[in-house]
Amino acid sequence: MADQDNTDRIKEAVRRHKRETYTPVVPERQLGFIHNNVDCIGCRACEIACKDKNGLAAGPRFRRVLYIEGGRYPDVYAYKVNVSCNHCAEPACLPTCPTGAIWKRKSDGIVDIDSTLCIGCRRCEAACPYGAPQFDPADNLVKKCNLCVDEIEAGRKPYCVMACMMRVLDVGPIDALRAGTHATKAMGPNDNPVGAVKNFADPELTHPSIVFIAHSKGQVDGK
Repeated sequence: MADQDNTDRIKEAVRRHKRETYTPVVPERQLGFIHNNVDCIGCRACEIACKDKNGLAAGPRFRRVLYIEGGRYPDVYAYKVNVSCNHCAEPACLPTCPTGAIWKRKSDGIVDIDSTLCIGCRRCEAACPYGAPQFDPADNLVKKCNLCVDEIEAGRKPYCVMACMMRVLDVGPIDALRAGTHATKAMGPNDNPVGAVKNFADPELTHPSIVFIAHSKGQVDGK
């Protein structure tokens, strides 16, 4: 009986999704991330904390620490770019979902997935330019970072932020982070936050809610 109720719910969600025209949600405030590429040591504590919080087995990673290396001796460089779901202003994943399982919260702009509606079709996974949706074969569902919404509602910060020993990862109102007016240990007084770094998909695609303190070799002109 429960399975039939769930099937009927999914079918109704599909019909409703087809009837409705997608209109981007303009939240009351948009939360986002800041990551300092320069001071990050790549310890991956944020990755482990995220996997522990969400009970993820080997495979899916909601948060990923990317190692960027380059140059030629003696001018070599290395830095890290730390990414998860960017809770975009215009998420590419949302309109591709055939059941309406993906939604954006009006209060804080967090993009979340209703697992009871997800059918594991992986269209959102293919649409996202940042690799945020992660397919979990154990449950045959797509999952992703929801910015630890339960922690946010309790007035705390996401697990990944709390686990960062170097304090190079933080969360806050994205407008204030972009303007450099949000108090955070991830940004020094002379740092200038940017909206994109090399090896990061063009932010014009979805207007992601993330800024970086970029390494000198990772800066992108005009971003």
